[in-house]
Amino acid sequence: MSSGTHAASEADPVGAEYVDGYLPDDDVLAAARERAAELGCAPLAPGAGATLRFLAATLGARAVVEVGTGSGVSGLYLLRGMAADGVLTSIDVEPEHQRAARRTFVEAGYPPGRMRLIVGRALDVLPRLTPGGYDLVFVDAARIEFPSYYDQGVALLRRGGIIAFHNVLAGGRVADPARRDPETLALREVARAIREDERLVPALLPVGGGLLVAAAG
Repeated sequence: MSSGTHAASEADPVGAEYVDGYLPDDDVLAAARERAAELGCAPLAPGAGATLRFLAATLGARAVVEVGTGSGVSGLYLLRGMAADGVLTSIDVEPEHQRAARRTFVEAGYPPGRMRLIVGRALDVLPRLTPGGYDLVFVDAARIEFPSYYDQGVALLRRGGIIAFHNVLAGGRVADPARRDPETLALREVARAIREDERLVPALLPVGGGLLVAAAG
């Protein structure tokens, strides 16, 4: 591939819009996005959500951890990809977010037994979960804490499980060497750590502002 073609592929807003419109929101997702706006949350883009659902379905995921519940947009994508008896464990510091997410899941027809919503700081909750007991760990919370979520999240994965981080490109800031703020540095750190971790098979996907994924070998 020529350098010109590669450069063009990196900045394609029309293509990104097409990806997000490929699987449009249904009424439940649309309502969840409205609640996210009311709460001041930034919900997962449809393309990134579809990717999460695909990963959960490919894994036949029965146990998933989500860091950052929001209004339930990402959780709904995960539940829709998981096995019929799968349980989503979702952690958030804001009780209001979890109430909104619970409403989303109920509207989508999921019984309470399919979800475990935990109010608390993820860095305190994750060490209490079962090591090696999860198929998928999805992180969409404070980006400055991503390196710590990486350390704890990988420990939760079974062999072949996947960890995923949302919006790691931060609107292009990560690729700009002039940006040295703490959040950008944390994102670069987690990207480097995952790339260099010999236990993992990583990929950086150009959806949802950058979805960094890695499979545990």
